[in-house]
Formats: sequence, structure tokens, C-alpha cells
Amino acid sequence: MKHSINYKIVLASNSPRRKELLKGLDIDFEVRVIPDIDETHPQDVPPEEIPVRLARKKADAYLSTISRKELIITADTVVVLDNDVLEKPAGREEAVNMLKRLSGRKHRVITAVALTTTDNRKEFSVTSTVDFAELTNEEIEYYVDKYKPFDKAGAYGIQEWIGYIGVRSIEGSFYNVMGLPIQRLYRELKNFRMSE
Repeated sequence: MKHSINYKIVLASNSPRRKELLKGLDIDFEVRVIPDIDETHPQDVPPEEIPVRLARKKADAYLSTISRKELIITADTVVVLDNDVLEKPAGREEAVNMLKRLSGRKHRVITAVALTTTDNRKEFSVTSTVDFAELTNEEIEYYVDKYKPFDKAGAYGIQEWIGYIGVRSIEGSFYNVMGLPIQRLYRELKNFRMSE
């Protein structure tokens, strides 16, 4: 796979999960991060559109920094419950409240990805449905205090303790819930190359 992509791959993310997942494809890549990209969006945007807009917004911020030989990967993940978008919690109290809302319920996790070169862009999104078991207040507070999930949409990482004890089932990609739909990304990278 390393030799079938004509571009130098750049991952525009500091997320350890995204780095780990992309590394698993055995593709050489570089991490490049522009700090403080504005991630606000209009309030009337449908939840499914938010990660797509944000992945695109991030890609636009990097466009002037890439060469013709580079392909940049940007992504954004949101958790959707009852049509409400649960983004990264502002602090402990908000994280605890998010997990209380998710407890015993199903929710959607949507990750959008933009593959961008100087003259081409491909965007896609993947949705997974996660079914949480009932969580006690003690379990929620233990997780938030120990793992501090303030950098995660919906205030949880499925690959952490809360996922082990709380996730009853998943419909769709587990890796998408981690933050990058890696199987789809692999296919899109191959097709991106072929479409050039």
C-alpha cells in the first residue's frame, strides 16, 4: 500500500487516536497541526452537516501550506443524541452531564473526512450507532475524573474504560467511533489516486 499512493500524506490532527489508526494502514505520513482553527458553525446546520463543514473548514486552513505532491487529511467527529450535537465538553460538569444523557440510550457518531490536494478534494462521512448501557453516577464520575475526556466529542473514548463497561453494541464502524473510519479512508485514498 505504501507505494500505491502518489502523494505524501499529511494528517492534520493532534489526536493520538487518529495517528494510531492511520499508522495501522502502514502508510507513511507526517502530522502537521495549525493551532486554533475556528471550529464554530451556524446553529441551524443539521447535525449530519456539522462534521462535514468542519472537516472542510480545517482543510481550507491548510490549503495554502501544502505542495502539489501532498495530500492532507482533515477530520471531525460529532456525537448526536436526540438531534442535539454533543461536541467536546468544556469541563468536568459538562462531561458528567453528557454521559448521564448518553446512559442507557442509543446515539449516533458521525465522522467526516476531507482528502485535499492543491487541485482536488474528496469529502465523505460515516455514521455509527452506539448503544450505551445504564451507567451509575459513580461510574460516570470515576471515568471523567480518571480519564478526563475533555478532548473527545460526547465526553468519551470508546477505546477507554467507559467503552469496556458501557457499550452494549455498535452498528457500523468501531474505528469511526474512535475518530477515523479507517476502512473507508483506505478505500477513498486508493480511489483518490486512481481518479487523478
